[in-house]
Amino acid sequence: MRADPRPETGSRFLWLFALAWAGGSVAYVPFLTILLPLRVVGIAGADSVRVLGLITFFGAVAASVGNILFGWLSDRSSDRRPWVAAGLLISLTLLVLVPLGREPVSIIALVVCWQLALNMMLGPLSAWAADRVPRHKTGFLGGLMALSPALGALSGVIATVPGLANANQRLWLVAAMVAACVTPVILLVGRAPEPPRDREQGPPRRFAARMWLARLLVQIAEAALFAYLLIYFRTLDPGVDESSIARLFGAVLVAALPIAILVGRRADLSARPARPLAICACASATGLVAMSAAANVNQAVAAYVLFGLATTVFLSLHSGLTLRVLPDPRHRGRDLGIFNLTNTVPSLIMPWLTIAIVPARGFAGLFVVLAVLAAAAAALLFTLKRLD
Repeated sequence: MRADPRPETGSRFLWLFALAWAGGSVAYVPFLTILLPLRVVGIAGADSVRVLGLITFFGAVAASVGNILFGWLSDRSSDRRPWVAAGLLISLTLLVLVPLGREPVSIIALVVCWQLALNMMLGPLSAWAADRVPRHKTGFLGGLMALSPALGALSGVIATVPGLANANQRLWLVAAMVAACVTPVILLVGRAPEPPRDREQGPPRRFAARMWLARLLVQIAEAALFAYLLIYFRTLDPGVDESSIARLFGAVLVAALPIAILVGRRADLSARPARPLAICACASATGLVAMSAAANVNQAVAAYVLFGLATTVFLSLHSGLTLRVLPDPRHRGRDLGIFNLTNTVPSLIMPWLTIAIVPARGFAGLFVVLAVLAAAAAALLFTLKRLD
């Protein structure tokens, strides 16, 4: 086994990084799913669907470009912390300035700039973890990263508590929660040592390519369920309300956290740490098939719980194990930005996939197609050999 140039790190950095990473979810989950759509409806009225579609498209492009760009720029600097700090400050400033956008064009421009700033923070932040966390702890780190979607969902609940804050104050509340999550790692953790000038012999590039493609396939399925879960349940029972679906969604994310930590610890001890990812992808495919066959809400809930748990654990562990397959320590920020495309590209693919399938085949047809994608991801990962 080759030497690992990354420093041994105690649990403090792991937990502080996990909290900071969760700050990214706290930033975008309540804003993009609740606060921004409400504001767009108030501004654009009947044209709100088109405006939200444009925001989704251009925001995904900005996030993709920003993550790669600022990850690459942080590779070229001696310290990633200033990039994280600057991204935090600029993104929070733009967030609270959203009320100044009173026309669709200005709202779109603000969100695009906000996405760039947010990824100025997230790109270097993920590379910072790659600099510091040794391979034998990446599984545990991935488990801790399951905290991110759980806190993102919780922040949406807090921001929308009736009577707690008005529309503009909610943005300030979200900004305060993000700052509370990210600031500790900036203040309490020193910079990592510079990577070696001689290229470290990492795993073959095909390992990274398979990991990238497997995540993209699973992420397409996750994005579809995230966007259309309520509509799907209402096809089974029109009386299903949004609050019950929100509780189900949040409960699954919270329940996935201890499972992800446990599985991540086991992955660190395994000679084939990608095997748990393959098993999770299989479970996701099984959950999707069960959802396609569900005849009532109770069956659909049970199937979604399986899918949601497996997918959340998969995505969290994948984020940690990705650090093991980066081919060159000199370009960790750039390469992680390329991996981040698996988070943004599905937002561009999923709507067209849904439009092409659901009108003709219903959600059952969509879920079968998504199950095939998840099964393909499992096949890619089952064939991976040792990562070290």
